[in-house]
Amino acid sequence: MRWLTNIYRLGVKELWSLVRDPMMLILIVYTFTVSVYTSASAVPEALHNASIAIVDEDGSPLSQRILTAFYPPQFTRPAMIGLGEMDAGMDAGRYTFVLNMPPNLQRDVLAGRPAAIQLNVDATRMSQAFTGSSYIQQIVLSEVNEFVARYRGSGAPPVDLVLRARFNPQLEKAWFGGLMQIINNVTMLSIILTGAALIREREHGTIEHLLVMPVTPTEIMLAKVWSMGLVVLIAVAASLHFVVQGLLHVPVQGSVPLFLAGAALCLFATTAMGIFMATVARSMPQFALLLILILIPLQLLSGGTTPRESMPALVRDLMLAAPTTHFVELGQSILFRGAGLSVVWKPFLVLLVIGSVLFALSLRRFRKAIGQMA
Repeated sequence: MRWLTNIYRLGVKELWSLVRDPMMLILIVYTFTVSVYTSASAVPEALHNASIAIVDEDGSPLSQRILTAFYPPQFTRPAMIGLGEMDAGMDAGRYTFVLNMPPNLQRDVLAGRPAAIQLNVDATRMSQAFTGSSYIQQIVLSEVNEFVARYRGSGAPPVDLVLRARFNPQLEKAWFGGLMQIINNVTMLSIILTGAALIREREHGTIEHLLVMPVTPTEIMLAKVWSMGLVVLIAVAASLHFVVQGLLHVPVQGSVPLFLAGAALCLFATTAMGIFMATVARSMPQFALLLILILIPLQLLSGGTTPRESMPALVRDLMLAAPTTHFVELGQSILFRGAGLSVVWKPFLVLLVIGSVLFALSLRRFRKAIGQMA
């Protein structure tokens, strides 16, 4: 009982220290409100107001049909320009796309001869260039096929492909962006809070006070883990309810308590990682630089940003030792697909093992660091 009392009281002390740190409180609030909202809403759901110009050297009904197929909100009203204005307009950045329809386009199409339409793309505007190129190709081919069908007729296609998008029927990217930002923020904030708490005590000299108290390094570490983990869990629950479901109107398919239980296991691992990093760094600037080296691979290679199947085999194998890989797996399964414990028990078990190993390594390092101070 005394052991549990020490852990509880030390954890309460950590919470009071956090309350007295306004910048850290602002970081927590911003991370789980503004950051989540902007990550979801800033991701473009579709092409929007892309600037396009058309060089019509044919002047035929077919070229006019293609011209009228481009309209808001995907594209701005097409600018009709001459061939000599094309390069100058793209060099000046006035147009993202320039569609050049050559002379005799309609004649060649109706005669069955090969016809080429040139599409010039400003590839420096990556988000619009990639999406817009596919849009324009589909629009042009659709208009040409419909135009030709009026003269030649066309039979029904032998296969009708029916698209069924599960878990996100409207393919809204905001659903993915908001939830994945919460998953990433759990890792980032847990490392920052525990690491900053230990460094703050060392810089303020309060760590020496703990050394003369009847507490063990294990109790000190567990107090930091449960207190900072509790803060992150409360922030996650509030963000899911008020920001994701309230402001963004994203339906959460699975059990929120089950997701929070998985987040708690991930926090057990990442808070221990934060303490380990804090024992290596000598100051907050060093800790921040070390955090960048650790956090970016954890987030980019965990499968949340890029599917793990597209990564090299060596990277996939190495990232199996990272807690974020399994947290992303269970988070996506629960929040997106409504999976239960019977589906995600393996990531839960792996997170428990990884967390125990990281906690043991961090505790050993923490004891060594305290011994040097003593």
